[in-house]
Amino acid sequence: MVIQMASALASIGAGLAILGGAVGTGIAQSAIGSAGLGLIAEKPEEMGKVLLFLVLPETLLIFGFVISILIMLNAGLI
Repeated sequence: MVIQMASALASIGAGLAILGGAVGTGIAQSAIGSAGLGLIAEKPEEMGKVLLFLVLPETLLIFGFVISILIMLNAGLI
């Protein structure tokens, strides 16, 4: 029973790590995307910079994914 509870809590923790990364990425990209579209409307030559800034928050999701993999590896679920 104790081992099953530890596995369940590790799975929940791994899911929360991905959830936190996804929510943070979504919030950041919504703000950057709206500001970026306004900038592109005024200066179309700045498209490269806007695209770079829009992709940067994706690292939050990648970090959350790596942390969830580490949690599941340490719990013996993978």
